[in-house]
Amino acid sequence: MALSPEEVRKVAQLAHLELSADEEARLAGELSQILEYMERLTSLDTEGVAPLDHVHEATCPMRDDEVRPSLPVGDALANAPEKEGTSIVVPKIIEDGS
Repeated sequence: MALSPEEVRKVAQLAHLELSADEEARLAGELSQILEYMERLTSLDTEGVAPLDHVHEATCPMRDDEVRPSLPVGDALANAPEKEGTSIVVPKIIEDGS
């Protein structure tokens, strides 16, 4: 499927992109190649191939949840610009609806 520079211009306008005439012509060629490749993929026999959501068997390693010592409160508050008791005071960013 070959894209014309006019089609690229229309997509660019929808995406709020400003392209020069040279960029439109170059992208028309590059996007056409991508679409042709995708069309070739539709002709592949995928019968019996299980769908997948990721090409790698990525797993998130789990660890036991165990209590460990944490940063002392004094150290955690040392660089806070404003504190109240054992809490850091931050500016209010959400108004209460009243």
